[in-house]
Amino acid sequence: MTVNLRARLARAPFAAAAACLLSLAAFWLAQRAADVTMLDLSVYRAEGETVLAGGDLYAMRATSANLPTTYPPFAALLFTPLTLLGVPEMRTLATAGNLLLLVALVRLSLRLVRPGAPARSLWTAALWASAVLVWCEPVWTTLRYGQINLLIAVAVLWDFTRREGHGGARWAGIGTGLATAVKLTPGLFVVLMLVVGVLRLRRDGGPRKAWADAWLRKAVTATAVFLAVTAVSAVVLPYDSRRFWTRMIFETSRVGRKEETANQSLNGVIARLLHTTDPGVWWLPAAVVVGAAGLAVAVLAALRGDRPVAVVACGVTALLVSPISWSHHWVWCVPALVLLASRVRPGWTVAVGLVFGSFALWWVPHAPAPVRLELHQNPGQMLLSGLYTLVGLALLAAFALRLRREDRTTPGRSAPAADDRVHLPAQAAGDSARTAGDQALAKE
Repeated sequence: MTVNLRARLARAPFAAAAACLLSLAAFWLAQRAADVTMLDLSVYRAEGETVLAGGDLYAMRATSANLPTTYPPFAALLFTPLTLLGVPEMRTLATAGNLLLLVALVRLSLRLVRPGAPARSLWTAALWASAVLVWCEPVWTTLRYGQINLLIAVAVLWDFTRREGHGGARWAGIGTGLATAVKLTPGLFVVLMLVVGVLRLRRDGGPRKAWADAWLRKAVTATAVFLAVTAVSAVVLPYDSRRFWTRMIFETSRVGRKEETANQSLNGVIARLLHTTDPGVWWLPAAVVVGAAGLAVAVLAALRGDRPVAVVACGVTALLVSPISWSHHWVWCVPALVLLASRVRPGWTVAVGLVFGSFALWWVPHAPAPVRLELHQNPGQMLLSGLYTLVGLALLAAFALRLRREDRTTPGRSAPAADDRVHLPAQAAGDSARTAGDQALAKE
């Protein structure tokens, strides 16, 4: 019955478009009714103004919350066009742009999971899914603050959904390189590309085949783009670049308080568990262990041709090990939910969806500085305020168990030796909705 329902929905593009437009319009009205402040967007604009005025970028403070600059200098250069707009126009454009980016993220997530599906069915499914996923807390909060998380995720997924043998493949890596230059966390995807590429090279051939490997090409391209735009930023903003890369990059306190409920990283959960503002030495070992394990899962999945698991595992790992991962950074729940919907029973997908759609982490006592209610949470409140972290850890564990189970059922199994050039033929909409993830070993 579920398969038949999915098949019918896949054949209703106009209904999907109407449902998506209605949902996005309702979301827009709800945001306006909530009188969202878009504080981060105002900070971005202030950064652009500071650059144009020749001011000290990392001494700047903006908005009533007295927020500082936290991104690399390249991000401030990108924000300069915001100064050409009035505040109302800027907010309207940012909201519309983020909603379009959500649809693009869902579309790329579906292409990642179903690389051989027809474009029309992917767009129809993306519209249906966007109508629901727009109400997830990370998406809501991203638009509430005017954040760039959806743009970062789209840039990375664009790289991982390029097809070998097509013109777009030669540009793969640019998105991740630019994303890392704006926000350092996506750099873990570059590490994934490099490690997978090197291991595939050792397995499949010598140095002569290095540039023929898609993963190595992406890693080199991403690294080159990152270094190029960072160098340009250093030429344009030498003082700010020197301060960021020698000092500000190490001052995580500029980003915010570690113990805040909004911090859904290992660091935040440990801080709340220990009732402290700084977990100190307790966080680093946990981050190293989880980071190594999560990256290992991503690499092993990639070597076996399971790109969706590799990408989601890497994204979740980056969020877990980052010193601060605000709840709106977890827009990676979108590709995670798309992946789950294609591979597990609907009940599991709904359960994970409720975690991100229920806003449950905000049911606990919380307050802005200088009040620190998060330091006095009871066990039940700590559980709610760490839901994203727990789901992330559970996903990594589930991926690891699945890979291990495949080892047991297929002894001596090794990853396909060919480069990422094999494409699956499109399946019927009903069948692929249920079995594409489990039956397909898709290549780029």
